[in-house]
Amino acid sequence: MEWTTERRYRRYEDWSNDEIKQIKETMAQSPWHTRYHVEPKIGLLNDPNGFSYFDGKWVVFYQNFPFGAAHGLKCWVQMESDDLVHFTETGIRVLPDTALDSHGAYSGSAMQFGDNLFLFYTGNVRDENWVRHPYQIGALLDKSGKLEKINKVLIEQPAEATDHFRDPQIFNYKGQFYAIVGGQNLDKQGYVKLYKAVDNDYTNWEVVGDLDFANDKTAYMMECPNLVFINDQPVLLYCPQGLSKDVLDYGNIYPNMYKIGQSFDTNKAAMINPSTIQNLDYGFDCYATQAFNAPDGRVLAVSWLGLPDIAYPSDRFDHQGIFSLVKELTLKKGKLYQYPVQAIQNLRKENKVFTNQAKTKNSYELELEFASGSQTEIVLFADQKHKGLRIHFDIKNGQVTIDRSEVGEQYALEFGTVRRCMIENQTTTASIFIDKSVFEIFINKGEKVFSGRIFPHNDQNGIFITEGNPTGTYYELDYGRKTN
Repeated sequence: MEWTTERRYRRYEDWSNDEIKQIKETMAQSPWHTRYHVEPKIGLLNDPNGFSYFDGKWVVFYQNFPFGAAHGLKCWVQMESDDLVHFTETGIRVLPDTALDSHGAYSGSAMQFGDNLFLFYTGNVRDENWVRHPYQIGALLDKSGKLEKINKVLIEQPAEATDHFRDPQIFNYKGQFYAIVGGQNLDKQGYVKLYKAVDNDYTNWEVVGDLDFANDKTAYMMECPNLVFINDQPVLLYCPQGLSKDVLDYGNIYPNMYKIGQSFDTNKAAMINPSTIQNLDYGFDCYATQAFNAPDGRVLAVSWLGLPDIAYPSDRFDHQGIFSLVKELTLKKGKLYQYPVQAIQNLRKENKVFTNQAKTKNSYELELEFASGSQTEIVLFADQKHKGLRIHFDIKNGQVTIDRSEVGEQYALEFGTVRRCMIENQTTTASIFIDKSVFEIFINKGEKVFSGRIFPHNDQNGIFITEGNPTGTYYELDYGRKTN
């Protein structure tokens, strides 16, 4: 059935139990459900929202359209965790049920204030002419799970912004609360707006200015901006839609990028001496990464492994989208590193020397090492003919290449099937996580990252070394219970 606008925006209460049952039955038939990654219980998962720590638990929401693999009337679905690896749904939803979010609870952030978790998000509203009105609004969640929306607009659409104005992120910088919001100005250029909470009141915001991060102004929209501080240095993560490839080449339909500043000037709303723009992830499907400064001192991030405006093979089974593993962000010698939280090692159940395997459960971790000057190629999700996900570690010439042209059902072919990044010719490590229909590859403990979805055929579950002699360990992973 076609996803018309009318169908996408049907009110939740208008979907019958029989329709929902049918969606769940279709989902159950999918061969591509993950084992240890977060995926939606029903329908579509996209942006991570409200990633925070509250009442002794890690909390994250996912944006959800519960009625199929389509972008329609969105809500937030809450998940909580003790270890940032095992997540369970709580049943709490931020529903599109008021005049300020009638056409979707869109992306945003969260922070604990007193006994409540403050949720800061974009209410998407369409008027009778289908003109969009984006409202930056809030809600309070108490420790019993009661959700109460704040019945006023917290940040209005600026006069110089189009209706593309969304994704508020709240953060604490030296005891003062700020927020950034992504937008598009009237010249159709993407920009980021900085706000300050007056007297640290999360219901009262004033403009500081447009964030100065040496914006090249080639993007037409800045989605999902996040500002975090690592060793007091500001790091801006953002999704500059339409970014010119002359500024930085990227392969995906939309990029997820970052810049590192030397310091942060709140009076001037400026990142001082920002770095050049960098690719956050060199793979195929990383987007809308959300990060925050956690109370324990770590900077944590999680990404949506999916992209807007892309059709995925799982769509026909009425589900789409997963979360990446939760990653800790660090700075080393001016470079951003991102690596899964240590608790992921608790999933390791058995290990053996890395070698060819005719068949696996496609649920494992590899810890590999490559000598300087070496050239190695491995095929994961390999069938009997050694067709699968081809990874070439050309340490000699300083390049890692990922090719998914021979694994499973192909999609997004107009954006190519190969991704690569440059590395130094030195002893190199790779930590590789495979989970049914996803791969995450961390080079040198997170100096470079490749993430992506693949949708393998039933017989694509082996490992084959086609070149070189890599050394390392194979770990079978077991989540212990189903993700959802």
